[in-house]
Amino acid sequence: MADSSFDVVSKLDSMEIENAVNQARKEIEQRYDFKGVGADVTLNDKALLLKANSEERVNAVLDVVQSKFIKRGMSLKALDSGEPYPSGKEYRIETKLKEGIDQPTAKKLNKLIRDEAPKSVKSQIQGDELRVSSKSRDDLQETIALLKGADVDVALQFINFR
Repeated sequence: MADSSFDVVSKLDSMEIENAVNQARKEIEQRYDFKGVGADVTLNDKALLLKANSEERVNAVLDVVQSKFIKRGMSLKALDSGEPYPSGKEYRIETKLKEGIDQPTAKKLNKLIRDEAPKSVKSQIQGDELRVSSKSRDDLQETIALLKGADVDVALQFINFR
């Protein structure tokens, strides 16, 4: 019998990100507590730039963006928010969008699978993905449950289960 396998990845849906940012921008334009504070959200390639005229307001803008991400079913682990910093007359927060599994995280997941997953499960790092294989599909399901409970700072998705 052939081995079954799946891939562990950390990918972002650019359309969902764009939709979440647009929804946040609309809410910011309409909310009374954001009137006249220069609150704004802009989306660059792999980063968000949040602006407002005070530190409290820019943190409130971040809360709005985070709530829109949650409503669209995206993990907040994909957002890497910095601290508010003054820039001229406004405060800004730069938030990076994390995509892909970096080497230290992949090694941590690999070690977790080796130590705690069923013995028939094998894993290997392939670029910014992790391929997990086994003869038993039940062992793979157990491994997925183990990885979902793992404490890692990236949003994990499980694809290509075959």
